[in-house]
Amino acid sequence: MALHTFPLDREFIELNVLLKLLALASSGGAAKAMVAAGEVSVDGVVESRKTRKLRGGESVRVGDEEIRIVAVTGPGAA
Repeated sequence: MALHTFPLDREFIELNVLLKLLALASSGGAAKAMVAAGEVSVDGVVESRKTRKLRGGESVRVGDEEIRIVAVTGPGAA
């Protein structure tokens, strides 16, 4: 299993955008299709909302990939 850490420098990131940014999906449309097909879970629960807002402390899993969302604070954080 591959573990990724995503530093979140804003209030939230949408699930489909995260999957695209980390190249787990080839496009935004592919990311939405993955969610619709039930291939993505957030904190251990299958997620059906393609644009779910993810905030720090959450964990996303796609196949053998796990992404931990870590809120970044301090200088430079929005």
